[in-house]
Amino acid sequence: MKILVCITHVPDTTSKIQFTADNTKFDTTGVQFIIGPYDDYALARAVELRDQTGGTLTVLNVGEAETEPTLRKALAIGADEAIRVNANPKDSFFVASQIAHYAKEGGYDLILMGRESIDFNGGMVHGMVGELLNMPSFSPVMKLEVEGTNVKMAREIEGGKEMLEATLPLIAGCQEPIAEWKIPNMRGIMSARTKPLNVVEAVSNETQAEVSRYEMPPAKGSVKLVDKDNVAELVRLLKNEAKVL
Repeated sequence: MKILVCITHVPDTTSKIQFTADNTKFDTTGVQFIIGPYDDYALARAVELRDQTGGTLTVLNVGEAETEPTLRKALAIGADEAIRVNANPKDSFFVASQIAHYAKEGGYDLILMGRESIDFNGGMVHGMVGELLNMPSFSPVMKLEVEGTNVKMAREIEGGKEMLEATLPLIAGCQEPIAEWKIPNMRGIMSARTKPLNVVEAVSNETQAEVSRYEMPPAKGSVKLVDKDNVAELVRLLKNEAKVL
């Protein structure tokens, strides 16, 4: 089985976020980058499936040279090879177009990625890739088992979960608890240095959206404490100040 895992290169959740150029560009100064947490779940499950069924596991990222340490980490976790599409990931459609092109050329049976990236939180790429490749796409997938060409999945829905069955090839946007994150060991880190990391050029510059500006969320306001027995005051605050009643 040929598995492709698409990973994002995103700021660590503990990083301080700032913008430059009149809030039109993200300032990467001093920011630590990581594999997207949802992509980590996808990669961990892909390693398990590759080890169970055999075949190959490729990771792909659409990004410029600074994303290569992230790809090397994915190789250290267990991927066999990596592809970097040498381009700035401009929007979801642009990224999906690159993934679809190289996935079609590679003839992959299973394409996994996170349910969404944690920087833009769009959650659209897996669906777009499915449409471009005319393949079924499922998200968010919490459980995934493969038996031959048959795939059994559990997908989160509002108020519960949905059990699904499909056949390969397919695309899944993953989330916990599909697998436990894997931490690279020393052997994996050493072997990652010699595993192939192929750089390819983007096949198209077409986009569907552009960033006009970024805005930080409003600062948190002060907190007012109300005695548990003072219900009248609580109602007054909710009605006149919070304006939720």
